[in-house]
Amino acid sequence: MTTGKELVLGMTLAGKRILLIIGGGIAAYKALDLIRRLRERGASVRVVMTSAAQQFVTTLSVGALSADHVFTELFDRNDEHDVGHIRLSREADLLVVAPATADLMAKLANGHASDLASTVLLATDKKVLMAPAMNPKMWAHPATRRNRATLQKDGIAFVGPAKGEMAESNEAGEGRMAEPLEIVAAIEAMLDERPRPLAGRRIIVTSGPTHEPIDPVRYIANRSSGKQGHAIAAALARLGADVRLVSGPVTIADPAGVATTHVETAAQMKEAVEGLLPADAAVFVAAVADWRTANAAGEKIKKVAGEGPPSLRMVENPDILAGIGHHAQRPGLVVGFAAETQDLIANAEAKLKKKGADFIVANDVSHESGIGLSGVMGGDRNKVRIVSRIGVDEWPEMGKDEVAARLAALIAERLRAIVV
Repeated sequence: MTTGKELVLGMTLAGKRILLIIGGGIAAYKALDLIRRLRERGASVRVVMTSAAQQFVTTLSVGALSADHVFTELFDRNDEHDVGHIRLSREADLLVVAPATADLMAKLANGHASDLASTVLLATDKKVLMAPAMNPKMWAHPATRRNRATLQKDGIAFVGPAKGEMAESNEAGEGRMAEPLEIVAAIEAMLDERPRPLAGRRIIVTSGPTHEPIDPVRYIANRSSGKQGHAIAAALARLGADVRLVSGPVTIADPAGVATTHVETAAQMKEAVEGLLPADAAVFVAAVADWRTANAAGEKIKKVAGEGPPSLRMVENPDILAGIGHHAQRPGLVVGFAAETQDLIANAEAKLKKKGADFIVANDVSHESGIGLSGVMGGDRNKVRIVSRIGVDEWPEMGKDEVAARLAALIAERLRAIVV
């Protein structure tokens, strides 16, 4: 039975030409499903496979699903008689690399053209989307981080990777390739030709929780999943904004077309946000921990028989929203979020004034709200009120993606009236 998430609402990619480059990694098997998902949405798919990719999936399988010739060799007499690699790179509407291995990222970042895949990537004048997949330690390596930063600066878009179990035994972390439907959503967003009212605007978004260490294995945090913040970042990017997302620790993939900075603590988030100024707008969705321990222990705090729990001296974390709301480089539009269990509007109005925000998106997370804490922080639906100096606008309960789309439209409308 088809689930709601798998329903295809029309031929969303009808007439679009995708060149899919499959890199060599165990995640290459997901490329087969990706081809199917793209074709059922109306796209035509041509495929380039690296020699390493052919160790994981066959050209026969890929060719059957794409209904086209599979390209594998740079110096193929049949394919190259009309400079095939140039033709491949220019005839597509979008190039997608999935999985994007550390090797392919390094080649493109450093201008190497040693095989068909890397040559096509260097020869293209079209947009490129990469879906990285590799061992967590490879993804975290400084060289890979440098290469990703270089590629993002060059205009390459990324989707993922996500956190999870690896194919290797006893390995887990960030490095899993985004799921095919996530990649399809990123492709649809990049090929969306509708008007982009936020083109040329830089917007900062924060998302997720912060983790404040007690010792090397314990921390103070909250229940935020990052779903709403990430959805807002994606919605703003779809309207053409240059979105800079600062994300606390989450288990969901980075939004497509968004430059994401990963942080752990409130102090790191504050530093990252201030480093992204100036900006046209800032949307503070992250649920930042209010307090941290004054001195995190360097070693695990052990229980001692007969002694009670250790005393933790707490200090207040920096107030990131208030800091930006009153900053010398304050963005033209500042949006905050508030999750409250009581006196929702009164608390949101007080926060609006104190923090220097233009409006507050208020969530009622009490049990009486109907959604509750677990629904808002971790679920897929939300019910918000937009609190501003001119009053309160109550929105009906809806999915977080729809909340994000409506909020992005509201931000676009407000920014049109602002000369930044």
